Amino acid sequence: MAAFLLMTACGSASMTPQQKKAQEQKVASIVWEKLDARSFTIDVDYMNPLRGGGRSLTSPYSITVNDNTLDSHLPYMGQAQNVPYGGGKGLTFTDEIKEYKDTGLQKDRRVITININNGEDTLVYTITVFDTGKADVHVSSRNRDDISYLGNMKIEQE
Repeated sequence: MAAFLLMTACGSASMTPQQKKAQEQKVASIVWEKLDARSFTIDVDYMNPLRGGGRSLTSPYSITVNDNTLDSHLPYMGQAQNVPYGGGKGLTFTDEIKEYKDTGLQKDRRVITININNGEDTLVYTITVFDTGKADVHVSSRNRDDISYLGNMKIEQE
């Protein structure tokens, strides 16, 4: 994704406005297709816990939705009220999605809400994906403080 965005950014300086618009529309089309198929990965590179300041992430973290499964590999910082000794799974698990709601296209974005119970906690992932592939991920938990992440949808382009 980073390489694609870098190539697009570098190449966009020499693009005509029509070429740039066509490129943006192509990216948006890929983003919407992935959301429609319920098959996408969002790589996160920044986290913003409820308490304390935000931080850039240097290790690879992501969430992947594949049909009816959520694979969450996210770091967690915050206060936990009722978790297993040692912290439990946290936000690193693969489990079945209990409820999936897509608001549909609203201006330049779509909002996906995913409810999941990973055996230790009930979680709600609210994912806002923009037509550029940028994404905001907000995680609400019954047993932990809320936390948010920023990242980009993984886009492979021919």
